[in-house]
Amino acid sequence: MAALDQKSPNVLLQSLCCRITGKSEAEVAHQFQYAVRVIGSNYAPTIERDEFLVSEKIKKELLKQRREADAALFSELHRKLQTQGVLKHRWSVLYLLLSLCEDPRKPSCRVPGYGALFAQGLPRDAHSTPFYCARPQSLALGYADRSSSMHTSASLGTSGVSSLGTYTLNGPTLTPPCLMSGPQTQAAGDSLRQQLGSRLAWTLPPSASPSATAPTSRGSLGPPGPVARAPHRPRREGDDSAEVGEAALVRDILYVFQGIDGKFIKMCSPENCYKIDAKMPLSKSLRDMSSRLAELGWLHNKVRKYTDSRSLDRAFGLVGQSFCAALHQELKEYYRLLSVLHSQLQVEDDQGVNLGSESSLTLRRLLVWTYDPKVRLKTLAALVDYCQGRKGGELASAVHAYSKTGDPYMRALVQHILGLVSHPILNFLYRWIYDGELEDTYHEFFVASDPTVKTDRLWHDKYSLRKSMIPSFVTMDQARKVLLIGKSINFLHQVCHDRTPPGKLTPASKSTESPKDAELFTDLEGTFQGKIDAAYFETSKYLLDILNKNYLLLEHLQAMRRYLLLGQGDFIRHLMDLLKPELARPATTLYQHNLTGILETAVRATNAQFDSPEILKRLDVRLLEVSPGDTGWDVFSLDYHVDGPIATVFTRECMSCYLRVFNFLWRAKRMEYILTDIWKGQMCNAKLLKAMPELSGVLHQCHILASEMVHFIHQMQYYITFEVLECSWDELWNKVQQAQDLDHIIAAHEVFLDTIISRCLLDNNNRSLLNQLRAIFDQIIEFQNAQDALYRSALEELQLRLQFEEKKQQREAEGEWGVTAAEESEEKKRIQEFQETIPKMRSQLRILTHFYQGIVQQFLVLLMSSSDESLQFLSFRLDFNEHYKARDPRLRVSLGATRGRRSSNV
Repeated sequence: MAALDQKSPNVLLQSLCCRITGKSEAEVAHQFQYAVRVIGSNYAPTIERDEFLVSEKIKKELLKQRREADAALFSELHRKLQTQGVLKHRWSVLYLLLSLCEDPRKPSCRVPGYGALFAQGLPRDAHSTPFYCARPQSLALGYADRSSSMHTSASLGTSGVSSLGTYTLNGPTLTPPCLMSGPQTQAAGDSLRQQLGSRLAWTLPPSASPSATAPTSRGSLGPPGPVARAPHRPRREGDDSAEVGEAALVRDILYVFQGIDGKFIKMCSPENCYKIDAKMPLSKSLRDMSSRLAELGWLHNKVRKYTDSRSLDRAFGLVGQSFCAALHQELKEYYRLLSVLHSQLQVEDDQGVNLGSESSLTLRRLLVWTYDPKVRLKTLAALVDYCQGRKGGELASAVHAYSKTGDPYMRALVQHILGLVSHPILNFLYRWIYDGELEDTYHEFFVASDPTVKTDRLWHDKYSLRKSMIPSFVTMDQARKVLLIGKSINFLHQVCHDRTPPGKLTPASKSTESPKDAELFTDLEGTFQGKIDAAYFETSKYLLDILNKNYLLLEHLQAMRRYLLLGQGDFIRHLMDLLKPELARPATTLYQHNLTGILETAVRATNAQFDSPEILKRLDVRLLEVSPGDTGWDVFSLDYHVDGPIATVFTRECMSCYLRVFNFLWRAKRMEYILTDIWKGQMCNAKLLKAMPELSGVLHQCHILASEMVHFIHQMQYYITFEVLECSWDELWNKVQQAQDLDHIIAAHEVFLDTIISRCLLDNNNRSLLNQLRAIFDQIIEFQNAQDALYRSALEELQLRLQFEEKKQQREAEGEWGVTAAEESEEKKRIQEFQETIPKMRSQLRILTHFYQGIVQQFLVLLMSSSDESLQFLSFRLDFNEHYKARDPRLRVSLGATRGRRSSNV
């Protein structure tokens, strides 16, 4: 049993303490207690990280001593020790080894026999950790900029608001003075300063690090020395003239740090700050330092008030709650610092440290130790101010705006908070682009949904971008792609009734994301852009394939061009021939079933019969609203029925545009048809009416006017067919072939319709031009009626004359007189009456010609004043021989000015 006792850890540790100090077992009782508590310390939540730092410090110490081989051997032995898992508290052992190898010449190690090692004790409550120091296990912390110097592990890191608090809770804490006397008390002060300085150096800028040479105003953590204090009398109850001691102010300051009024320092509500009563007898230096330190409590109150008020507000949303959680986490690290300071103050009180002796807690030291937490709390308070009234993506944008700073420590803090705040947005994003689901109860995501919109308007109206919620680190192009991805998935599910997941983008992929998703938004041009692009191209390509293969989108687009835009020439011509007798009747006498039968006849008789049955069954006849005096030509229109997914491209507005363009083209085609009939009438009747020389002038006038009209209509048809329809269609088809998503097709189609509406003079800007053109069309119809009347009258007269001559010849052949005097007189009278009508016909044609040419002149003037160059060029072709230019001075000026502008541009 004696042998076993000698080998027990406690016996061995006590023997080690005796050997190091050279004292007996009774004399090293305090040092042995401290050693046991160091080795058995079990409240260091970041043990792996601290172990790494201590091992690195040991290697650096060996390298300073030019013992490279020993450093390599130590690294290998440490690596093997980590793999074995024999020791549970490796950090404590490594720290002990580090303390043993410290240079005894250092001020902190001047106690003979390494006694300074045991000049560092733990407070009595070292094993009791405050309840608010427990780390939440749901949110991972840690900064990217520290990854190169800290060991990455599965344990949760710390955001580092209080570097002092984290270190002292993980490592050796402050030593009660009762464990030391004489030089040991001095060594304890050195130990505390070294601990604070070595840890603060990780988070403070070099200029603010307590280990560096700091200005006297902020205190120094260098070699110990007596703290200069102004002589004062101890303050007693009822003694208002006695000066307040620094220790009392320190105690008040620790309360103020928590937002609690102290005995001397209280919150002044009107001024919204902590103040010391001006009547209080206190030196200016202590008053100034207390005011500077009290600012930390004010900042704490500001952040705490925001988190307390918002944490219970459900309408604040998930992003807002994540922001509050991040602030809570930073405050917890701040509370760690306060717990250490309170513990030290309690230890000093328990051990009887009076105001006349050196205390480790002074205002100057507090200024230095709280420098880093103060800067961080200032950043948090500024964030709180800037984020007031914001939620969702707007709140994430506000946090992101503060990450653009040159201070790497503050940037790391804000980026850490941004990672937590962005986490709900990332969840929204993944569910939207992978599943098409949008569960945004508090309207935080930048994609908005309108549940009142019906399925037929899903693509256009149901989903939209909530621009105020687009985070500033997400570009508008990325937001548009995100919107399109989820919208395409929902369109496939609800409109196309296709549940096949496009490509490999399944909902399961969301659960396999790497743990770096919280930092995904920081790599906008890399990982984030890659994920968005991959989902966008996969989903959009699949949707377009479904529309083209299953719903024949491109075939329907071509059918619109062939039938509603009169691209199928043989079908349109034959249909017009078949409809001519019907459409010449009053509109009230038409029946749609008769017109539908004529349409089917035209389809079977032309190349239209070879089109797909899916297209032909959608082609129909439509009668427009009838006005008094309308004929069939005025109310007839072709129609094309669309439904299902293709109705997303061919919307009601688009079909209305097609109907307007068809009516315009149909009327222009009718003018061409009428002029063709006029020309055929002139050619057929020219030889017959040679026997009536008195009509030669009238017929010549008809030929001239008809030629003018034919030229005008041919130029207009060329402009409409080639410059408007063909060019616009070619541009549309190229865009459709290169489209990457359905929005590109819809946008190209709308541009196509807008272009032909504008260039066919159907928009509001060209209303006057359209009215002039319709007046010209009316004149063509008037001319047709006038010429038909002329030919009817002339042919009737010709028929009567031929009958009279035939009767005369028949009688002469029978040996009788050809005509009697009465018959001859009656024939001459009738011929004279007909010849008297010829001047009226000539006058009617002259009026018609003058009116027609006046309208054309006005039309040309309007064309020249148009901002569209194609319309200006059309005026040149319409007046190719400058006939109208010579008749109208206004047109002459306009033409000259326009040509001058064109030549200057060339």
